[in-house]
Amino acid sequence: MRVDSPRLRQNNFDLIRLLLAIAVCLLHAYELSARDELSIIDKLLSGKIAIESFFVISGFLIFMSYEKSRSLVDYFEKRGRRIYPAYFVSVALAAVLLCGLSELSVASYFRSDEFFRYLVFNLGFLNFIQPDLPGVFAENRISSVNGALWTIKIEVMFYLSVPAIAWLSRRAGYARVMLMLFVASTLYSMAMSHLHESTGRGVYELLEKQLPGQLRFFIAGALLYYFLPYYERHLKWLVLASGMYFLLPVTSGAEALKPLALGVLVIFFALYNYLGNFGKFGDFSYGVYILHFPIVQTLVHLGFFDADPWLALALTVSLTLLGAVLMWHCVERRWLLKNSHYVRAQDGMAQLADKTNA
Repeated sequence: MRVDSPRLRQNNFDLIRLLLAIAVCLLHAYELSARDELSIIDKLLSGKIAIESFFVISGFLIFMSYEKSRSLVDYFEKRGRRIYPAYFVSVALAAVLLCGLSELSVASYFRSDEFFRYLVFNLGFLNFIQPDLPGVFAENRISSVNGALWTIKIEVMFYLSVPAIAWLSRRAGYARVMLMLFVASTLYSMAMSHLHESTGRGVYELLEKQLPGQLRFFIAGALLYYFLPYYERHLKWLVLASGMYFLLPVTSGAEALKPLALGVLVIFFALYNYLGNFGKFGDFSYGVYILHFPIVQTLVHLGFFDADPWLALALTVSLTLLGAVLMWHCVERRWLLKNSHYVRAQDGMAQLADKTNA
């Protein structure tokens, strides 16, 4: 079921994703450096909300992408081209460049089993099996090279599940299938959270963060896409109720409604009060997300945050944005299909510039 609306052609998704990625970068800078001077970041921003908002947006956009795809092969090709080239480069670059920070000699580093395990498991989206490189960041608070990559594995699993969910929805009804998945995911999340709180075992917290527990945020985004006409008709009341949800005290039982309330607000900011086509400059959010963690770790290792936390934070953001821009132009854009709206937007800018200079 393909949904159409003028707002789907002019929206703020690119801007919102970039802001969310920068928020995650700032939070990781504070958490990894453990500098009290930066504690205001933790008071103003929520990494959990940022990640959950990413999942809501993915649920909305990926189902839209699937419905617009000519075939299953076309859908998977678009997803692979969008996510894997930059991911591959970020993992490979970290593995090669960080040898300069290792406690091991260069020869020992590249011959190490840890090095090969890092490449194999991280390139296969299994970074949790081997998150460290040999002798790298051993003195940091945590030694993981790129702790932000855990969400990419969940995104990929979600991409793989979308065709099956859409197929079931066509046969059994979109509302019925989506709500069943939402309820199942919510019950799983609540069960894992309860087990974590009652036993104190961290494994349950890790299990809650996996796809079954996060699927409810993807599904919230999917529901808002498939039922966008209903959302637009009742926009005022849905936004009011969602705003009250976050402003007023919430009971433990009402926590189950969080993905829907968050989804309503995220999609509102994405589709209303259009702020301009940020896609014409490129989509830097993915680059910011997959590059910032090793940059923060490196600056922590080199003592920049100990010397001047705020200057180090500014340097972190600057280097991350620079890396994201280079990643977009040198890697990501080159792998996109010609009918990608990013390619069309930038080609349109180039044509306009040619006409202006003519």
